[in-house]
Amino acid sequence: MSDPTTIHNTFVIERGYAKAPARVFAAFADPAQKRRWYADGKTHHIDSYELDFQVGGAETSSYRMSETTPFPGVVMATAGVIEDIVPDQRIVISQTMSIGGRRISSALITFEFVASEAGCDLVCTHQAAFYEGADGPQMREHGWRALLAKLDDVLTSA
Repeated sequence: MSDPTTIHNTFVIERGYAKAPARVFAAFADPAQKRRWYADGKTHHIDSYELDFQVGGAETSSYRMSETTPFPGVVMATAGVIEDIVPDQRIVISQTMSIGGRRISSALITFEFVASEAGCDLVCTHQAAFYEGADGPQMREHGWRALLAKLDDVLTSA
């Protein structure tokens, strides 16, 4: 039997948006807005998405991978708790992710909203432990970069 392995990783993504921090923050706080950039997608079918945006509130999602992915029909789920909120400035979420009913990671994700000349600089710091069978740090960072690009699309279309 092989020993369990855990990969610890931290990455930081900085991205600018041409909207004020309050507007970018609102796209995280409002369940309908967040679902548009965070949960909706072309590679999966959403079973559920819920957000109770308050300290101690839960954020959960469950979706089935589409036929166009390497894992058609497999359920991927996240379960998070909002650990801290400073309106228009900071959100901290602890989150686990599972695939096919098996936990693959635990993370602490901090979002900081900083006013800039152009609007808002968002700093996303993702600290995680990845377990056996996880997507790994590089894939997770790629995923967050794609999500934050979708956020830009949502902000500019509103």
